[in-house]
Amino acid sequence: MKFLKFLLIAVLFTSCGSTYVNYDYEKSTDFTQYKTYNYFDDMVTGLSKFDSVRIISTIDSKLSTMGLNRSNTPDFYIDIQSKELMNRNSPNIGVGVGGGGGRGFGGVSVGVPLNSNKYSREITIDFVDKSQNEKLFWQAVSESTYKGNASVEKREATLAKLVEKIFAGYPPKK
Repeated sequence: MKFLKFLLIAVLFTSCGSTYVNYDYEKSTDFTQYKTYNYFDDMVTGLSKFDSVRIISTIDSKLSTMGLNRSNTPDFYIDIQSKELMNRNSPNIGVGVGGGGGRGFGGVSVGVPLNSNKYSREITIDFVDKSQNEKLFWQAVSESTYKGNASVEKREATLAKLVEKIFAGYPPKK
């Protein structure tokens, strides 16, 4: 019984607040040539105006610590897109009881849903070299439990953690 309680607690903790980031990049890219950046003028982030300003400010701060500077004549442009996703596969816990003996086998299994549909946000950040025919040379796609209706402080903290995790993969280790 202690094991079942431990398993339930472990599942609850691992299913909450996770952030996943996938990276991809053009292998032939010399990342050392990129020192300045800016954002596309017509960028539609999919976030509220305030959250768009927050994520751009957070990215600016992070890239500054990495030695990159925002410029009106940039080496590359950044595009940010996001969308809300509904995860339809709710985690379940299955409890099974079985028996056996001289008279055959029997069993009972019960699936208990842990929660209803959950929403997450997918944020995609593209680095594009306009001087090379708008060549996409680096991309990060993140999925997190970022909620646009959370308090301002919570959104700022979540975006800071998200940006930190996203840029842990830049520049890529070849």
